[in-house]
Amino acid sequence: MIGLLKGQVAAIGEDAALIEVSGVGYVVQAGARTLARLEVGAAAIVHVETVVREDSIRLFGFLSEEERAWFVHLQGVPSVGAKVALNILDALGPGDLADAVALQDKAAMARANGVGPKLAARIAQELAGKPPARGFLAHGAAPAAARAPAAPGARGEAISALLNLGIDQQSAARAVAAALKALPADPPAADLIRAALREVNR
Repeated sequence: MIGLLKGQVAAIGEDAALIEVSGVGYVVQAGARTLARLEVGAAAIVHVETVVREDSIRLFGFLSEEERAWFVHLQGVPSVGAKVALNILDALGPGDLADAVALQDKAAMARANGVGPKLAARIAQELAGKPPARGFLAHGAAPAAARAPAAPGARGEAISALLNLGIDQQSAARAVAAALKALPADPPAADLIRAALREVNR
């Protein structure tokens, strides 16, 4: 199983990229958001989810471990396959997706290609109250060279602070998501925690 590729982008197609690693080219399927951030001839570290079927082995690539974890997490919902999961991640980054789940924002999920109102409602319902998407980085297993800045940042700190106060996961995530919408972009963790606590107490 392949979990990470570190090499050079040899080519970029409509729905996949060719990543050359030590003379071997790997065809990695990816969403438009990921492909737009790759550049032919440039070095790249791609987090990979390997999907093995009876008749095929496919590699799906992402530029962060958090995106890869969400890709897997989304496919735990009935009727959500690889293509739909990629479309959702094209429409919503991991942070926006976490907020949409916490706030049960079906309209945000329905912006993704191939996701109608019924499927958006199912995704929101299925993921509500479940632990957030977690990948190898959450367990410290990724190579140091591949380690990206902690994606959740202040969001993760605020949720953790609320959990430590005895607030359940779903309520904590919902309060932080609501607070983020009310605050300026990238607020300090302390400001976000205070705003989230106000949301909890409403």
